Amino acid sequence: MQKEFPVFSVLNSALNTISAALLIQRWYRQHVARLEMRRRCTWNIFQSIEYAGEQDQIKLYNYFGFLMDHFTPASSERNLISHIFRKNEICLDTEWERYFCYKSIEVTKSYTGPHLMFPVTFCGVSKLVEAFKHKEQLHARYVLQLLGETWRLLRTFPNISHVIACHTKAITICGDLHGHLEDLLLIFYKNGLPSSDKPYVFNGDFVDRGKNSLEILLTLFGFLLVYPNDVHLNRGNHEDHIVNLRYGFTKEVLGKYRVHGKKILKLLQMIFSWLPLATVIDNKVLIVHGGISDTTDLDKIARVDRQKYASALRPPKMKSDSYLESKTTETDLDEWKQVMDVLWSDPMPQNGCIPNEVRGRGCYWGPDVTEEVLRRNNLQLLIRSHECKQDGYEFCHNRRVITIFSASNYYEVGSNRGAFIRMGPDLVPHIIQYQASTTCRELTLRQSVGWTERSALQALREQLFVHRSDLISAFQEFDPNNKGMISVTHWASTTERVLNLGLPWRVLRPQLVSSTQHGMMDYQRWIKELSITEPKLEISDNSILDTMYKNHSNLETIFRIIDTDHSGLISFKEFHQTWELLRSHLKTEISAKAIADLAQSIDFNKDGSIDINEFLEAFRLVDISAHN
Repeated sequence: MQKEFPVFSVLNSALNTISAALLIQRWYRQHVARLEMRRRCTWNIFQSIEYAGEQDQIKLYNYFGFLMDHFTPASSERNLISHIFRKNEICLDTEWERYFCYKSIEVTKSYTGPHLMFPVTFCGVSKLVEAFKHKEQLHARYVLQLLGETWRLLRTFPNISHVIACHTKAITICGDLHGHLEDLLLIFYKNGLPSSDKPYVFNGDFVDRGKNSLEILLTLFGFLLVYPNDVHLNRGNHEDHIVNLRYGFTKEVLGKYRVHGKKILKLLQMIFSWLPLATVIDNKVLIVHGGISDTTDLDKIARVDRQKYASALRPPKMKSDSYLESKTTETDLDEWKQVMDVLWSDPMPQNGCIPNEVRGRGCYWGPDVTEEVLRRNNLQLLIRSHECKQDGYEFCHNRRVITIFSASNYYEVGSNRGAFIRMGPDLVPHIIQYQASTTCRELTLRQSVGWTERSALQALREQLFVHRSDLISAFQEFDPNNKGMISVTHWASTTERVLNLGLPWRVLRPQLVSSTQHGMMDYQRWIKELSITEPKLEISDNSILDTMYKNHSNLETIFRIIDTDHSGLISFKEFHQTWELLRSHLKTEISAKAIADLAQSIDFNKDGSIDINEFLEAFRLVDISAHN
């Protein structure tokens, strides 16, 4: 028998090893590609639901604006909401101090939280940061005093802050924080606290969504007072008291400061309107929260009377002798558009500039607009925030635009990384990424995708559940014989038509529909399988529950508008007025008896008033499958 030469044996072994390695590599690439597809689909779900909520907010506010413009002052609907449209009053410092009256608030001996000395120092703010890290709460007297000092300082700032890059120190630019204190603390840990040697630009959206928006504001305002030439704060679209009604900041402040929360919110409303709109580094790098448009004019932005925009969602109106406010002039509209575009706009890959229908405000602008605005102003780079990115940042428009987003785990743990920018005198942006995790271990890619995917599907099932009546009615159009069956194609197209989320429903179908037969599905069974629990209440008209679920966030917004004393309680009459506003906004019929039944059923202690938070919590949907 002929012996095999050792060299051929080694060669065969090497070839087998290479083949195995190639197979493993191919499998791994396919595995990563599938995970990436799942991750992008999950991302689309979160973002579509988020932007749909913003559209609802804008539509509701537009309706309120319609009431203000077309109803007489004597109308009950107008009276309910008129206070949110009041323009900022211009008062002397002494008058504001008398109104906010922090000096009359005593810091008792039983108070164990941090203390602040004024004028504030670096040491004092550093101790405040450490206290917030350990979940301590600052006394209301110090909060009001700190906010008052911040308001006075901001009034001296221009609309556009100009920063000079120094050879000895880099400038740090941070994006949206959205109440994620752990991200701000991680940035300070990695990069150092703000100082004259460590300048920072914080690019808006400090508040809403997260649980520690107020702590973030107090920290940033503290460092601003100590280093007014080295800490720069741009306004974001969430620095707006109307937006705060829906997205959590109003609720957070009133929950933490039940006695003085109303004064704190009023002062913050003033502060938000005085925040600068942009920052420019070395006359070459423009930093704005949202973006630009084809009509953006930095000279006009520099001249805007920014404090008029307590809310940037609506152009300010001039008072007149008639009960209707006078028309807004073209100059006012142009000024308002300049502010709106820098706060709300998003970039798009195509050339041009079109209204941002997805958000309901601002515009989408293309690379040609970027080139023109940068050329016209002799700029080389635009840094903006406003959009959550999976990696915490994203370049677009031939790398002339950077989106920076600093709130990691924005949608869910592991959903995205946060990032900030370091920029030296060469004006080259260096990106630093991170992930602030509340868990003790790092998630693998598979775990991260699985975690966020489950959360996204849960949120999507809730959206499907609250629209179940509309879905069933739409499905029945394709089921003339009432067999309870429709095609998967009709299911996908109808679901998109009802929810209008722009999602790939056929791709999502295996994760949302348990079984199909020959391309057909039982839609009645599918609705029941959504596994969402709801409260059992004795109400004569169940349609009001459907309206409640679909408009949960709108109801909360109206509740908090009507609750003018910020007590967290509304009377039966106010509850009825809330539903009347919602009914007229939706152009739907809701009987007075149904509203009365609902009020009675949730007046748990039978005192004739309704706790807003208890009401909203009672109607929080619970996904049974997620808990199981």
